[in-house]
Amino acid sequence: MAAGFFWDERCFWHSGGNYAGTLPLGGLVQPLDGGLPESPESKRRLKNLIEVTGLAGDLHMTGAAPATQDDLQRVHPASYLDQFKELSDADGGELGLRAPFGPGGFEIAAQSAGLAQAALQDVLRGSLDNAYALSRPPGHHCLPDFPNGFCLLNNIGIAIESATAAGLAQRFAVLDWDVHHGNGTEAVFYDRADVLTVSIHQDRNYPMDTGAFADRGVGAGAGYNLNIPLPPGTGHNGYLSAMERLALPAIRAYSPDVLIIACGFDAGANDPLGRMLATAETFSMMTAQVMALASDICDGKLVMVHEGGYSETYVPFCGHAVLQTLSGSKITAPDPLGETFRLRQPDAKFDAYLDGLIADMAAAL
Repeated sequence: MAAGFFWDERCFWHSGGNYAGTLPLGGLVQPLDGGLPESPESKRRLKNLIEVTGLAGDLHMTGAAPATQDDLQRVHPASYLDQFKELSDADGGELGLRAPFGPGGFEIAAQSAGLAQAALQDVLRGSLDNAYALSRPPGHHCLPDFPNGFCLLNNIGIAIESATAAGLAQRFAVLDWDVHHGNGTEAVFYDRADVLTVSIHQDRNYPMDTGAFADRGVGAGAGYNLNIPLPPGTGHNGYLSAMERLALPAIRAYSPDVLIIACGFDAGANDPLGRMLATAETFSMMTAQVMALASDICDGKLVMVHEGGYSETYVPFCGHAVLQTLSGSKITAPDPLGETFRLRQPDAKFDAYLDGLIADMAAAL
């Protein structure tokens, strides 16, 4: 068996509207080169890099069928899907908040969800040791009937519901380390006990009104949601500490059948939409942490689904580090910014403050 890498060229064809950064311009101001931050280039360059270094040869590179209407309707109401499809068949547009799409956007989003769905099912069936889905557009902000934050369908939610319907697993844990709160995935499972959702994110980045530590789930889902909001500038040590002292113990106690990572790289130190100072080494070490945990509690069943990450220069190196660790390959892509970002890490006083913050959250659980 091997580590799987699921991708599809059509996912690179998804397009946004007349944007400069995250601001819709309405045709009144010249767009920035590239327009919407959620461009194909950071993802395409990640795939390019694993091919250039040869890491692709140590992965099981494959595609997948798009998610079907039945798959999508396990998470999203038919009314939303019909509206999305109708606008997609015309000129594209925007149904929610900061989630524009062009013609054919519905089919591309279904393809993105299909990659996550196939990766999860192949790992659960034992065809792969673990897997990475290069899904685009991303999904973790998408609520059942409201797309936002570049997310049009909830890829991980669709994958989980399809795996449940196929009888492949009963308990799932989702760990979201994208720099933004995983509000969509949280909303899908907030009142359920069969999915533990954990989000480590920059406090009040996006959305600014979700992601509080006090939000623990409701009804049957009470206690099965954990938000870990961290201050800007948290850095390498802070991420590893939050993982070790908060996220991993919660997942271990839950004992899922499979662990799914919402793998955003926008906590990277030069990302335009985050301020968290994580490095390629940070992502590699967090991957090693979740691999060790999965080995202990769910026979190594681990799936990673690509979410955010908007630095075309740095996402490829962060992703390469994750995939090298995930596959156990010896092929490296040395981080060209590693030493620079090491020198920019928080000082001892900030680390001490962060240590106290994490200790307070741990004590409150």
